[in-house]
Amino acid sequence: MTDALARNPRLKGADVGIPPRQLDFRLPAELPRWAYAENATATCFLAMLSAIFPPGEDFFVRSVLTFRDRVTDPKLQAEVRGFTGQEIIHSREHDRLNEAFTDRGFDLTVAVKAIEIALGILDQLPARQRITCTAMMEHFTALMGEELLADEMFQERIHPDVAELWLWHALEELEHKSVTYDVYETIGNVRAERLLAFGLVTAIVGPAALIGWAGLMVQQKVWERPGDIAAGIEMVFGRDSFLRRIAGKMPLFNRIDFHPDRRDTTALEEEWRERLFGTAGSLAGQLRH
Repeated sequence: MTDALARNPRLKGADVGIPPRQLDFRLPAELPRWAYAENATATCFLAMLSAIFPPGEDFFVRSVLTFRDRVTDPKLQAEVRGFTGQEIIHSREHDRLNEAFTDRGFDLTVAVKAIEIALGILDQLPARQRITCTAMMEHFTALMGEELLADEMFQERIHPDVAELWLWHALEELEHKSVTYDVYETIGNVRAERLLAFGLVTAIVGPAALIGWAGLMVQQKVWERPGDIAAGIEMVFGRDSFLRRIAGKMPLFNRIDFHPDRRDTTALEEEWRERLFGTAGSLAGQLRH
């Protein structure tokens, strides 16, 4: 990486380990309606997450690019390019997944509108506070990425035709997990702003996500499936769920010495880059060069 910097200060994301991968996920026409453990409640949660990613990724990118002129380090500049490219592709592929959910009877309007209202509120904040909120949400997506790649139960429960998209997304969230925070540190890291961001995102974005999930559950009449709600909530929020583990790590963002790289996920990233994009990787054939 040092030699690359010396040769060419205009590095690309791929030169610093954040390659925007052009993928074309093949979602089959026979994709089942209940794609997570054949459970309607848990599948509604998955559909809600997918629905909120495109507007969320757009908010993240805008928050970071507001300060790109303050970034003078060539490596971080390249990381911002890689981050931006990855997030734009995430939005595109989740739009396609959302279309697949829509084709299977999921109306995502409430979920999308709820998150758009929440992000619209955050958009009224000063630019510094917006990027702090983005850093906090990127902390969440990095923890989620780590859990999805490490959680064999999640990988067994999710339908294989949808799993690869989520695992690819999880990997890239780890690859660019520090970019937003490093840009924030460039403009001056203020712990009071981080504490405020934690409260704002929890109070504004959290309820919007729950509203979107509840709207889908009502729409899909999940109560008509015996035992579905209890089983689904246990999968999503139960003792062994990945969300419970994520929730326990979210307050790390408030620590004085917080930095995303303090959680070393290097080995996990290397493992999944090989599993997805290595010579025999499951997504190697869908990667466009």
